[in-house]
Amino acid sequence: MLAILDPFSGISGDMTLGALIEVGLDPKWLQALPNRLGLADVQVRITRTERSHIACTKVDFEIPPQPHGRHLAEITEIVSRSEAPESVKARATEAFRTLATVEGAMHGVDPEAVHLHEVGAVDAILDIIGAIWGFEILGVSRVHCGTISLGDGNVRAAHGTLPVPAPATLRLLEGHAVRMGPPGSGELVTPTGAALIRVLSQGPPPQTIIPRRDGYGAGTKELHGRPNVLRLILAEVVPAHGTGLEYVFQLATDIDDMTPEHIAVAAEALRAEGALDVTVSAVQMKKGRLGSRIEVLAAPQDVARLEQALFAHTTTLGVRRVPIERSVLVREERKIRVLDHDVRLKVATLPNGERRVKPELEDLKKLALESGRPVAELAALALTLSERE
Repeated sequence: MLAILDPFSGISGDMTLGALIEVGLDPKWLQALPNRLGLADVQVRITRTERSHIACTKVDFEIPPQPHGRHLAEITEIVSRSEAPESVKARATEAFRTLATVEGAMHGVDPEAVHLHEVGAVDAILDIIGAIWGFEILGVSRVHCGTISLGDGNVRAAHGTLPVPAPATLRLLEGHAVRMGPPGSGELVTPTGAALIRVLSQGPPPQTIIPRRDGYGAGTKELHGRPNVLRLILAEVVPAHGTGLEYVFQLATDIDDMTPEHIAVAAEALRAEGALDVTVSAVQMKKGRLGSRIEVLAAPQDVARLEQALFAHTTTLGVRRVPIERSVLVREERKIRVLDHDVRLKVATLPNGERRVKPELEDLKKLALESGRPVAELAALALTLSERE
């Protein structure tokens, strides 16, 4: 099951929670969430309402006096001691760490020293953990996001009056499709909403889906002639026969001050960090200098880590990020016995239903060393044996 966020009137944490309730998240689970996070005396109010004649769900938190904002270490402590599954803790921690990194870059301070004001408040902590956990409870394997309406005008923040979108919000949305306006709407995307998109979204929605359920989460303010709601769609993708769609990111940087040996080491480090693919090509840079372009293919959940790895292992000063939709063959892995050794087989199903089989090279190399037989001969033997099964 995949989920599609449709932020045609922006997105916030409470709008996301309201939409999750609409598509099946148990309200009682959400009402018990503060206790699961060790946030005593916080009450969750869930109401049915309307925004421009669209029926929707509004989520509010009734919170006793709390610190206005927290440092990253305090927030990660709340996350780590919660009852959330480890996968939820990891993604929630990533959301807060990304926020702290962005805020730190904006103000020139270390992320650990950043005092997260709006996002460090109790309601924002509940929004982020609740939304990430809620998607997992509903069995959502992928989240996609449509074009995001940002709003206009100015917004009051802890650091004074800022233009919409606020600087940190805009940076969190880099790589996603956005549009300004509509006029007179004010702020439509909160930092919490932007953080959820950053850590959850795997790019734009597929062009063809089978909708299964939809719901609307209500924003706080009324917009003239426009429902201030977030639409959430649960759906299934319709792949071509033998293929499936994947949404990944391409990270790229051009470098002219590293030796080929050092670039090769960096490429291996990126692969070890979990890159789906790493390629290096020659480019001509300014002043006629020859350089190297490093392109990294990354799963959405790995983008932040691989960007940091690029900065750590190369001399780059900037990394380009582009969301990519790619069609991939359906693949599986099998094992076969060759000369009393296990050899893995990669089996890909072509669109016409035929199968393509390839033995795993690392297994063949190991078997070649032990048996003294050539890799090519062992590969042919593995394929022959696989055809007999």
